[in-house]
Formats: sequence, C-alpha cells, structure tokens
Amino acid sequence: MDKVRWGLLSTANINRRVIPAIRSSRRGELVAVASRSQEYARAYAQHWDIPQAFADYDSMLFSGAVDAVYISLPNHLHAEWSIRAMQAGVHVLCEKPLAITTEQVTAMTHASRQYDRQLAEAFMYRHHPQTKIIGEWVQSGKLGEVCSLYAAFNFKMGARQNIRLVPEFGGGALWDIGVYPVSFAQYIMGETPDWVLGTQWMGETGVDETFSGMMHYSGDRLAQFTSSFRSLWHTLAEIVGTEGTLTITRPFVNLAEVRQLTFYPDGQDPIEIPVPEQELYLGEIEDMNDAILDGVAHYLTLEESLNHVRTTLALYKSAREHQIEHL
Repeated sequence: MDKVRWGLLSTANINRRVIPAIRSSRRGELVAVASRSQEYARAYAQHWDIPQAFADYDSMLFSGAVDAVYISLPNHLHAEWSIRAMQAGVHVLCEKPLAITTEQVTAMTHASRQYDRQLAEAFMYRHHPQTKIIGEWVQSGKLGEVCSLYAAFNFKMGARQNIRLVPEFGGGALWDIGVYPVSFAQYIMGETPDWVLGTQWMGETGVDETFSGMMHYSGDRLAQFTSSFRSLWHTLAEIVGTEGTLTITRPFVNLAEVRQLTFYPDGQDPIEIPVPEQELYLGEIEDMNDAILDGVAHYLTLEESLNHVRTTLALYKSAREHQIEHL
C-alpha cells in the first residue's frame, strides 16, 4: 500500500475543511463517504466528487474500500464509532474531543491495541508549524521560565438548532471550543494541572454557553482561559515568561488569515516571528498517513488526549460544585 484510502464517516460541516487536506496530502486519497441514507450520501458524494457513497456507516467500514476514516460525528458518538471502525480493521482519526469520559478513551485505546489500528485525536492546530514553533520557543528557554498563559476562543452562535447546545450530545462551550486552550496549556506546560477552578454560564438548553477556567501547574505556573458561544469572534493566546512574552493572534483556527506571532523581550523592541504557510488540516492527515504507512508514532499521543478529557471533566466538576478540583 502506497496510499491511504480515506472515508468520511458522517457528512458534518467540518468535512469541508478536511476534504481539501486529504486531497492535498502526499499519500492520501478520498474514496468514500457514509451517511444515514443512500440518497443523502449520493448527493454529498456528487457535490464533493467522492467516488463511493454508502447508505450507512457499517457498510463503509466493512466494505474493504477504506483504510482510514475521519469521524466527525457528535461528541457522544466518538467512542462508539471509533471502536466499531477499529473492529472492522480501519484506522481512525477522530475529531476532538476524542471522547467525553476517561472510560471511553481507555476503551478506545484498548481497541487500538487489540485490533492493531491507528487512533488519533484530530486537533489540527497542534500539527501546524505555528504551534510547533511556539513549542520550540518555550522548550528552548527563549522566554525564560514560563509563569503564566492566557487563551481565549469565543464566537457568537447564530441558529439555536445546533448540536453544540444539546447536553446529551456532549454539547457546551468547553467541550466544543474550550478544549482548544485547555490542550494548548497542556502542551505549553508539558503536563496536566494539579488543580483547576472553573465557572460557567448555563444556557436555556442546559449546556454551558460560556466557560472560563484557571489551571494550576507545578512551579506555581497558571493558565487561564475563556470560551463562549455568546460573544463576538475573539481568539488570542499569550505566554508570559521571565524573559519576555509571546503573543499569538490566531492560535487555533483561521491561520490562513492575517496573523501575528510576536515576541516581546524585556526592555527591547518586539520581534515578529515568521511562520511557514501550511493548510491548517493537512498536518493531522499527513500524521495519520505516516503512522499507517511507515509506523511513525503520532505527534499527538493518546496519553495527551486522555489528559485533555481528564482536565475538561475536572473543570466541569469544579464549576458544578463551586470549588477547586484536584486532579
């Protein structure tokens, strides 16, 4: 096998970002899509020029037509269909969050080992050159010792008929967009927090439409974040070190737009750091292709993904109980 045959498990809106990435990858090709009806699958396949359309998910998984699937189902279905795919002998790139309980992540990891299939969480921004450059700056000590981090990811939701607002589907601002700054803090700090403190504004459907949190790390390092469906578009990240501050205007999405990665050294002029252009979703596709074809270890590990979920659950518990939650 010299190319990975990809299938789309669901026709979610996010696919419009992933389809070009699969097609522009060096060793991947998009060959199939599965939906919940043959009619819709055919229409979707025709619109996106996808060769094969399947009327249900199992038909595609057990067809022998695909080597890997991208799963963009609602959060509460991630574990079920990832495990089902691996049982069918298919590798899985699953949209974030990987799951919504630690037990689900453990079961998914076990299935990956049992069936010898690749499994990874689709956090696309982690694979982009900008994020890797930020990591290099932190790890090389150019910022000195990291003291604190702040990140935000907000947008104003329009239509209220949205799966992000359904509690049973794993809805809520934290699960949807708050997990970006949570994962970013974990990446920068190099560990999970020892305690967290969360607060939330609950909407009429029973999910958090605004969630803010604080995470405490070893060495008295702090990370703070906010995520919301209720404010105008706002995204930002700032890492404060003893030797300077690194600011990122587009830390998670829309990296193809005008962005700045700027270092503010102590008492000196700011330095703008160049970032190579790369399609935002391409890195996660190439990462999976390399893991399948060459056995290369995933850049984002399942242990990190488990800790994303652990930290998120701790933040939710803290917000519910109005107290600090220790991990």
